[in-house]
Amino acid sequence: MARPNKRTTLREVAEATGLSTAAVSYALRGKHVSKETEERVRKAAADLGYEADPIARALASGRTSTVGVLAGDLQDLWQQQLMAAIGRELLAGDRYALILDAGGDPGRELTLAKQLRDQRVDGLLVSPVDPSAEGWSAIADAVPVVSIGDALSRARTAGEVLFDNRAGIDAVLDYLRGLGHRRVTVLTPTGPSTPDRPADVYVREAADRLGIEAEVLPCPQELGEATAMARRVLANSPDGRRPAGPVPVTAVFCFSDSIAYGVYAAAAEASLTVGRDLSVVGFDDHPVSRVLTPPLTTVDWGLSEIAKGAARLAVAAIEGRRVRRKRILCAPRLSERGSAVAVAVRE
Repeated sequence: MARPNKRTTLREVAEATGLSTAAVSYALRGKHVSKETEERVRKAAADLGYEADPIARALASGRTSTVGVLAGDLQDLWQQQLMAAIGRELLAGDRYALILDAGGDPGRELTLAKQLRDQRVDGLLVSPVDPSAEGWSAIADAVPVVSIGDALSRARTAGEVLFDNRAGIDAVLDYLRGLGHRRVTVLTPTGPSTPDRPADVYVREAADRLGIEAEVLPCPQELGEATAMARRVLANSPDGRRPAGPVPVTAVFCFSDSIAYGVYAAAAEASLTVGRDLSVVGFDDHPVSRVLTPPLTTVDWGLSEIAKGAARLAVAAIEGRRVRRKRILCAPRLSERGSAVAVAVRE
């Protein structure tokens, strides 16, 4: 019976180079040795087929090179894009993203966060479903946590990359009001168990200030479910059938572009034309939004900067480095396209 291949050890590389194991270890990490020594050790390691044992390295350093990345809901296409971008940023620094999906469930979110903590991830990045949950405090005490989108109000985090939701909502509602809209339906992925998320509170405040009637309704981000919800909104009836006469609501503001795609689908079913019979605005500028007919007016938050900032804060916390700013506030930019149009003002 053939014996399995034996892993080349650090000691064997040391013997081949005439150096101590400590010097070889430093050389392989590019630390505390000359460039010539580093190149000599790397060549010997390659010739011998040496590969670092990740378990031994983790035991020696107390780190796993793994960072937990917890998505609020990967049904949201923009969150998929963000998680992939964060994974690339971490990988560029030789760290690996372990991406999990809370599926919009706050209970599941905390369970997964605790599992990541127990698996000894070096850090945790989270786009929280329930930023006010009490469980975040204990998790943030055990592992460096960076929150994305909303702050974890009950936890001392290592960093925050926050969206200026107040400015974004003001920009959208002021824009719609300028187009003559006075009745706006707001579709939010927030569930009934987390009704006081900042964006939902801000939209009510802004609507009151601007004199707009805004109805805030929870809506799933999965396309089929978002379409079903949009049917009911457009029909203004529980059974989803459109009554005779004009659509009561003239504009739909969606807190994710994924929800907006469901509104487009429901409008097409009802023989309504987005950008003519109905105005639709999104909130995260996913690339698909630019190729819709008409292209979706939406808010760009700067996804690549969010990913870079979140990864940078997490790595700094893991390495125990101080950063000048632990809170990064992302400013919105409204991308006006063809999905929102003016209507006659009826005061």
